Amino acid sequence: MRTNVFLLAFIFLLLSACSRKEKIMPPVAKKVPKALTIHGDTRIDNYYWLNERENPEVIAYLEAENAYKDEVMKPTEVLQEKLYDEIKSKIKEEDESVPYKKNGYYYYSKTEAGKEYYLLCRKKGSLDAEEEVLLDVNQLAEGYEYYAVGSYSVSKDNKILAFGVDTLSRRKYTIYFKNLETGELLEDAIPLTTGGAVWANDSKTVYYTLKDDVTLRSEKIMKHTLGTPVEDDRVTYYEADETFDVFIYKSKTDDYLIIGSESTLTSEYRYLDANHPEGEFKVIQPRIRELEYSVDQVEDYFYIRTNLDAQNFRLMRTPLNATEKEHWEEVIPHRDDVYFSDFDVFKDYLVLTERKEGISNIRVMPWKGEEYFIDFDEEVYSVHSSINMDFDTEVFRFNYTSMTTPISTFDFNMKTKERTLLKEQEVLGGYDKNNYATKRIYATAMDGTKIPMSIVYKKGVQKDGNNPALIYGYGSYGHTIDPSFSVARLPLLDRGFVYAIAHIRGSQIYGRQWYEDGKLLNKMNTFTDFNDCAQFLIDEGYTNSEKLFALGGSAGGLLMGACINLKPELYKGVIAAVPFVDVVTTMLDESIPLTTGEFDEWGNPKEEKYYYYMKSYSPYDNVVAKDYPAMLVTTGLHDSQVQYWEPAKWVAKLRDLKTDDNLLIFHINMDYGHGGASGRFEWIKETALEYAFILDQLGIKD
Repeated sequence: MRTNVFLLAFIFLLLSACSRKEKIMPPVAKKVPKALTIHGDTRIDNYYWLNERENPEVIAYLEAENAYKDEVMKPTEVLQEKLYDEIKSKIKEEDESVPYKKNGYYYYSKTEAGKEYYLLCRKKGSLDAEEEVLLDVNQLAEGYEYYAVGSYSVSKDNKILAFGVDTLSRRKYTIYFKNLETGELLEDAIPLTTGGAVWANDSKTVYYTLKDDVTLRSEKIMKHTLGTPVEDDRVTYYEADETFDVFIYKSKTDDYLIIGSESTLTSEYRYLDANHPEGEFKVIQPRIRELEYSVDQVEDYFYIRTNLDAQNFRLMRTPLNATEKEHWEEVIPHRDDVYFSDFDVFKDYLVLTERKEGISNIRVMPWKGEEYFIDFDEEVYSVHSSINMDFDTEVFRFNYTSMTTPISTFDFNMKTKERTLLKEQEVLGGYDKNNYATKRIYATAMDGTKIPMSIVYKKGVQKDGNNPALIYGYGSYGHTIDPSFSVARLPLLDRGFVYAIAHIRGSQIYGRQWYEDGKLLNKMNTFTDFNDCAQFLIDEGYTNSEKLFALGGSAGGLLMGACINLKPELYKGVIAAVPFVDVVTTMLDESIPLTTGEFDEWGNPKEEKYYYYMKSYSPYDNVVAKDYPAMLVTTGLHDSQVQYWEPAKWVAKLRDLKTDDNLLIFHINMDYGHGGASGRFEWIKETALEYAFILDQLGIKD
């Protein structure tokens, strides 16, 4: 009742203001001061009370924010609908993925016109064989606001499908099993998992990863036998260190089950013969602080990508019967100017994914013969290994894209070097990549470092300082945002926007040092790099501060918050999606998902030096009374990665302190979490809202 009264009263005020043609006033969160003291320093958090998902007053406040957002954005509803239709009209509704072969079957997914979800299918032996529908997610999702299939796997005998389902958007998956001969679901159902099941070769034993119900940490590898009670499942491995997460997979040969246990800086792997699930897993190399490695297997060797005496990683191998690092021998040496990011093994070939001068390359190395690189024509592009399930094959499959080239899947014959385009993402409505230009440009950071940016715009755009522009950034966890194609970006480009990705420090576009220079006590580089990139776009005539917008999500939302605290005058508007903005309080609370696993990324504020450094950039802690750009902030009530109360508190504090009249709106997905809606078209609604916010701030009514 309290919730309804709060919301109805707020809506009445909105309607009254509209009838009087007065300015619509945003909701005002009450202040309940809470003192947070550590290291002799006290922070007063007036909005700590919003950290109560079950509190009706909290829900009422969030609903009032949504009502305010709806009311102030009401004049853009027609524009939002147009943008939605514009993006959706470019997406092929009846589509099919490129099939891949596994254990005698070709697997693929397909979508049908007017339906939000896909169908998972397979054909036996040949693509001309009869289609077998394994899952119709449209049927499964009926009655749910949110429905996501995490991953799926099929037993070695091809008879049982295991698949994970999340219906809350909290990334708590229940694993179900389907008899593919009868079409019936088995009684086995395993809750609170990461969503994936890995089969032993007996087709009845499965392994899965169990989460902690509160912290959502992936902490246990469990073993289940089909047809037995889930309560009887055995713990195969428990990771006691709360800074680590665990996972399990099979070697590409299907010979071994491999358990990985990883933190930000340290790895440890175990293995077991997949034909003998009754056995015990053996450690490959016991964990050593800051020793990272990953593993696959070829014949009698494990191949190991590692940073052992190699900041940019190198490739080693070791016999299956002597796996500790003393027995490792070098296959690919470390190189200062090349970041070795991934590898794929085949019976007769080794394929490396490397990054040099910020550009990804594919390097093919026959076990017997001369190595070579696969050539690509564009200046700025992205290329990655695709689904390569077959071990005994001469064909390597990869995905290629650029900011003008739609995602394309190729089969590459490693013996003949013949490249076959299997599929290029079809863009409806007459898209022509030749109408757009993409290139790499470089800003100079405040310390003199050159920061690369990938940009795209429609040909004909002039560097006269008068173009609208959107700059995107992330810059954390070593995650590199590669330049890629986006259908959703076209409405902006076709309206004359310049779109830029700032490859700031904290990613690994230039290798591991680029990451090291943007984490822990170097984190401020990430934020100043982004602002320097924005300033460069202005100085070089791509845009001006009255037409420049910034966008970032999750850790990229932290980027947005920190950047506008430092230099709000650079931006006309900012979109902060599911932003991580209350850094200090979150990193002090080890009950919150992700906290313990991220001490090596941000630092542990229980240590004084990290506390004060973190406090110096935490967006929530650094909001002050000054002008800020127009802002759109989003969150999900059930967000498992960044809890909703972080942006909720941030918005409330901004409303209280900012001295400008610029628009600040808060959009809360009450049914979703970190990744937004689950349907394949629902996400467009939020994108349309973001673009309408930008265009409205520019006075473009369309």
